[in-house]
Amino acid sequence: MTIYLVSVATLLVVILLVGLARLIRGPSNADRMLAAQLFGTVGVGVLLLLAEAYSQAALLDAALTLALLAPMTLLAFIRLSGARQ
Repeated sequence: MTIYLVSVATLLVVILLVGLARLIRGPSNADRMLAAQLFGTVGVGVLLLLAEAYSQAALLDAALTLALLAPMTLLAFIRLSGARQ
């Protein structure tokens, strides 16, 4: 089971690399923001998978913290983009 969970976590990291390409190239700021949200969502998934695979409670805490902080970036983006208009 551990090999399966680590394999899925590796696949999610590959998805993050694709998101990194969108973050760098993204034609608009909204595309870049969605890529950043992808980082938060996939990061939580990777941390949860690794926490289960290696029985590390600290990774669960890190995933919870990331899950709580990731929406804050979206709120900051909305607030800043509204201020520009």
